[in-house]
Amino acid sequence: MALSAFELYSIGIGPSSSHTVGPMRAAGRFLESLREAGLFDDVARVQVELCGSLGQTGHGHGSDKAVVLGLMGEDPETVDTDTADARFHAVKETHRLLLGGLREVPLDGDDLVLHRRKTLPGHPNGMIARALGADGSVLLERVYYSVGGGFVVDEDALGADRVVQDTTPVEFPFNTGKELLEICARTGLPISEVMMRNELSWRTEEEVRSGMLHLWSVMDQCITNGFSTEGTLPGGLKVPRRAPAIHRALQQQVEPGYPIDPLDVMDWVNLFAMAVNEENAAGGRVVTAPTNGAAGIIPAVLKYYVKFVPGADEDGIVRFLLTAAAIGILFKENASISGAEVGCQGEVGSACAMASGALCEVIGGNPEQVENAAEIGIEHNLGLTCDPVGGLVQIPCIERNAIASMKAINAARLSRRGDGKHTVSLDQAMKTMRETGRDMSVKYKETARGGLAVNVIEC
Repeated sequence: MALSAFELYSIGIGPSSSHTVGPMRAAGRFLESLREAGLFDDVARVQVELCGSLGQTGHGHGSDKAVVLGLMGEDPETVDTDTADARFHAVKETHRLLLGGLREVPLDGDDLVLHRRKTLPGHPNGMIARALGADGSVLLERVYYSVGGGFVVDEDALGADRVVQDTTPVEFPFNTGKELLEICARTGLPISEVMMRNELSWRTEEEVRSGMLHLWSVMDQCITNGFSTEGTLPGGLKVPRRAPAIHRALQQQVEPGYPIDPLDVMDWVNLFAMAVNEENAAGGRVVTAPTNGAAGIIPAVLKYYVKFVPGADEDGIVRFLLTAAAIGILFKENASISGAEVGCQGEVGSACAMASGALCEVIGGNPEQVENAAEIGIEHNLGLTCDPVGGLVQIPCIERNAIASMKAINAARLSRRGDGKHTVSLDQAMKTMRETGRDMSVKYKETARGGLAVNVIEC
């Protein structure tokens, strides 16, 4: 396979990789298609239909805003998160859109439709983009699928959420956890070094290292932003931001003379995860890892490593992210990281497994222990449903990231106490996750039609 860690991790805008980042990228891809076909200057109107989970929970996930910004030429990594809401509301009020940032075209409620019942055949997150000429004829129509983690494929690449199209040769290709362990056994390399050697197919080692450290800097800044931003999260639930108050309380507890609580570390990890996910829920800048709904887990566990593990350094940060990426790629290729496809086990479960294995390596675990840690991380998230209250990435998502972060640390420590031998392999756990998702009722797959979403009334 050929999938870079920098494709798995991407810098984007909250609150959802599949419902926000993906649709924005799809809209941008549609603009590119118009330009490539020489049709951009002939467009008199654009229409977009969001189907399946995108339509059912799109308002709560900001999918409509993402599409509008994407059609205006914005990209998830660089869009100004401080002005995004105002620009979206201006389009809604004026019913005028600056297509590609260059040409003004009309856009009203009939042009951007969120279907509650319509689903496209390729994936639960389907989107139809259409450009019309002055006479109302269709100039170009494209179907896109947002398949999780911000990845987007068109209708000609159905199934490409698990079949990577990049044919770049890498030094150590692997498709399963078993193959990855065999490479480590044959070469004597840790998992992070296997990933590093593969990354050299696209970048120099220094570029990989600096890129990973940049990703960490964005994650760490997101944590800091979550510490300092007071207020209430957007949406009808009126969920208060809790991270600032928790941060103040924990800072007081490190002052001289304050009673020592050995479990304070748990509070810090909870705080790290919640800070990130509150930023994500507010539409802030986050790193998709591997999704936005689960974006707090890897930063929280990596921050735990940096703050609380003796000897933590930049090399460890790079190794952590590379190891997590190797595990995430296995989930992307063999199961799913899409909540709309397999429930939250595909998002929080995958992120928990990635963080578990990554932490295990940087605290001294061998490849077998790392694989064991990742297996523990997913095994105890199997069957986890995606049932966001009000269609918002807030309840239960924010606390769920905190709990999964602690679960990841526990999995890493538990595996380090063993010898790497265990009954259930990571490959078997991933297969089980995929089959469980297939059997799961659609109402538990990011549709806000089951679970907490129907038993907690949005105010």
